[in-house]
Amino acid sequence: MAVRIRLKRMGKIHAPFYRVVVVDSRKKRDGRVIEEVGVYDPTRDPSVIRIDSDRAQYWLSVGAQPSDQVRNLLVLTGDIAKFHGKKDAVSRVKVSEADKAAQAADAVKAAEDAAEKRKAAESAKKAEEQASAEPAEAESPSEDA
Repeated sequence: MAVRIRLKRMGKIHAPFYRVVVVDSRKKRDGRVIEEVGVYDPTRDPSVIRIDSDRAQYWLSVGAQPSDQVRNLLVLTGDIAKFHGKKDAVSRVKVSEADKAAQAADAVKAAEDAAEKRKAAESAKKAEEQASAEPAEAESPSEDA
């Protein structure tokens, strides 16, 4: 089975939106896919390119051939260079200010969630230590009586 990494067109007539998919080369352009590995939206400024690097690397390693457009996208994200063994592969995808702000907000929220979980674990540990210390204290006065 010849496997290709290519674009699947979505969206309206004059507002195309693409998904980067892994598919058997004999299938239709918008037919059944094996796996979706990313998205590409050329209508926004700058274009949105989000590709799961680990999955793209895997499919390239097992012999999937990217289409010309997907190869260009993988060059921009640095995945082709990583696949060819370059250590200093860097993504050259431009990110809009709104996306940067959203990523920063997500990072702050993740840090807050992690801190909250850490506090909950510490309080549970203290409660456990107090619970184990109380029965020992309760037994010592009963021995005196």
